[in-house]
This record gives sequence, C-alpha cells and structure tokens, in this order.
Amino acid sequence: MQKYLLIALGGALGSIARYWVGATVTDRLGARFPYGTLVINLTACAVIGFSLTFLGKRAGLSSAWRYLVPVGFVGAYSTFSTYEWETMALLRAGGVPAAALYAFGSLVLGLAAVWCGMLAAELLP
Repeated sequence: MQKYLLIALGGALGSIARYWVGATVTDRLGARFPYGTLVINLTACAVIGFSLTFLGKRAGLSSAWRYLVPVGFVGAYSTFSTYEWETMALLRAGGVPAAALYAFGSLVLGLAAVWCGMLAAELLP
C-alpha cells in the first residue's frame, strides 16, 4: 500500500510541476511553438536519467524513492502524449518544418538530457 501512496504523492507533485512549468514557459515564450512541452520533456529526461542512475548506484537507499520520483513524479510530469499531439497539430497546420524540428529536437535533446542526468549522478560520491 505504501508504494501506491508514494506513486500518488509523486504524481500529484509531478502534475502540479508540469502545469507550472508549461504555463511559465508559454507565458514567457508564447504559444506559436510548444516550448512548454519541449522544456517539460527535456527536464523529465534529465530527472529520470539522474534519479535512476543515482538510485541504481545507491543500493542502500529505500525503494520508496524509486516509486516517488521516477515512477510517480516523472510519470505525471512527462508529457509524451502531449508532445505527439502537438507534433500532429503542427503537421496538420502545414508546419512540416516546425513539426520536424520539434520531433527531432525532442528526440536528440531528450537523449542528451538523459545522458547529462546520468553523468551528474555518476559524478556524485
């Protein structure tokens, strides 16, 4: 039962963070391009890369952290389905270059963010 409560708590925090980050980025950069979702996806990749690497190196840490952070928080915070929807919306609006940039940029920068998160965790003592 405890793992479900931790997932729910992480999910609630992830949902709130997703809304706040998306709204803040959109307010600052505008809505013509899905910058908010891009920032959310990239930071989610960095957080999951860091947390899973960090937790993997620290076998003594409670498994509760795995339920709270990568499963609960990142699961609610990440927005892959929104990313796909926005890519399709860009395509349907005739924005093939913008859709390609968004899809390719999310893929490449997301992989780079996961790698950076992993490196950051590996540098810790």
